[in-house]
Amino acid sequence: MRRTGAPGDNHPMTRSQRPRSARRRIVTGVALACAVALALVGGVTFTAQATALWSAGAPLDPLLMPMTVFGVASVVTIVLVVLVGWFVAGAALRSIAEVREAAESMTLADLSRRLPSDGGEGIADLSQSVNSMLDRLEGSVDSQRQLLDDVRHELKTPITIVRGHLEIMDASDRADVDATRAIGIAELDRLTRLVEDIDLLAAAETDTYASDEIDLAALTARMADMVAVIPGHDWHVTDRATGRMLGDGDRLLQAWLQLADNASKYSPDASPIDVGSAVDPVEVRLWVRDHGPGVPPAMRHRIFRRFDRAGRRRSVGGSGLGLAIVDAIAKGHGGRCEVTDTPGGGATFTIHVPHTSGASYPAPVRADDVIHQGGKR
Repeated sequence: MRRTGAPGDNHPMTRSQRPRSARRRIVTGVALACAVALALVGGVTFTAQATALWSAGAPLDPLLMPMTVFGVASVVTIVLVVLVGWFVAGAALRSIAEVREAAESMTLADLSRRLPSDGGEGIADLSQSVNSMLDRLEGSVDSQRQLLDDVRHELKTPITIVRGHLEIMDASDRADVDATRAIGIAELDRLTRLVEDIDLLAAAETDTYASDEIDLAALTARMADMVAVIPGHDWHVTDRATGRMLGDGDRLLQAWLQLADNASKYSPDASPIDVGSAVDPVEVRLWVRDHGPGVPPAMRHRIFRRFDRAGRRRSVGGSGLGLAIVDAIAKGHGGRCEVTDTPGGGATFTIHVPHTSGASYPAPVRADDVIHQGGKR
């Protein structure tokens, strides 16, 4: 069993006592070291002189005055060392105490506070390193909180729908029971897709990506084969890049297919949709060009947020995470995803990826899974 305390136990020092105790130990150690050093120097020096005088048969009286002066000077030196050491140690320990107190005051409820970086060179460097770590931790915690808030908001609608229909369902009416059952299954399917998309987004944002050599022509050919089975549109490959790049081919194909799936939902039936790839000395571009309603410029900064459809209709289905997944994969490769206008109307989504990236890449998944995730966006 753990001891909870007993009479005679030593009480732990308070925060204000810790620096003082450490300061006292430092100054005491320095004073003792100085005293020992002076004693050794004085002892060796005067012993040698006394031995020489004794061997010559001379009196030792001439050594009395130098020994007295040396003793007084030694005492004064030790006192000065103690005083200077007390203030120097206090200044050094004050910075450490401030860093410790600031660190102890931080909680997950408030990660905005940062350690002071105005101490000595070593303390300042340590504080900056810890502050950088806290910046990353705060960003991660804020992202998790935002995701939880978004998921909670998204869960309210299907739960409310199912609950409302169950409350008004007439159990004696077979047709009403079947209709309520169908609504419940549809909403549960939507919840299942939501959970799957959250899992994909988490993997895209946190997992380690592969860094393989990708044949761009082969990647474009795979894309063409896969979009050909998405019904309702006339698919065209307008450009095919040649060459190679480093990255995660499955992840990039997943993001590219997600853009194609998104375009198929928001484009009129039987309308053409173009896909293509290009390469230049700086980057590789993978795009999908549709002829749907397009995305207003004022909304383009929002559509890559989680669950934000930027005013676009919800009737097309999906969890609202598709473009967030694309954005996470692009950023994981050190790139970005942009949306521009298609000449003649529509939107063009382009993934920009540098040839090589120092970023870490998420673990590969089967890209053709995207095709079977019906209703995802």
